[in-house]
Amino acid sequence: MLQCTAVTDVPFHEALLALATTEGGPEHPPDVLAEDEFLLCELGEHDEAAEHAAHLWAADVPGDDRDLWFLWTGSGSHRVYRFAALSLCPALLRDLANRTATSCAYFDHHPGPHSWAVTDPLGDLLAERVHGEVRRLTAEDDTGHP
Repeated sequence: MLQCTAVTDVPFHEALLALATTEGGPEHPPDVLAEDEFLLCELGEHDEAAEHAAHLWAADVPGDDRDLWFLWTGSGSHRVYRFAALSLCPALLRDLANRTATSCAYFDHHPGPHSWAVTDPLGDLLAERVHGEVRRLTAEDDTGHP
């Protein structure tokens, strides 16, 4: 499933307050978030009834698996939003052949499919271009020629 394409600006001062008051939050919240930052919904495509969600911070608190998320519905003057510390989704995708497990990157009871089933075509394209550029630069270093 494709990733949701909803984008919203961040209410900067409220976001700083949420980051500062989150247990295990960053020591200096302005280093985490820019004043003109925009967030992309990280969930898979979903209907209007579900909130959009963007991950803000992974708290490092022993015994607490909650992360700070920014959730919103609507847009412009009709946007309704909230900051919430939400427990992580407990779902795991097990690969028995490789003996690995992939955790869902979303919050518990999120709408739609788990994170491993959501693809971001733009992110994939950017990653492909970056990897191509790294290969090109590495090849130049090996040959000594530009």
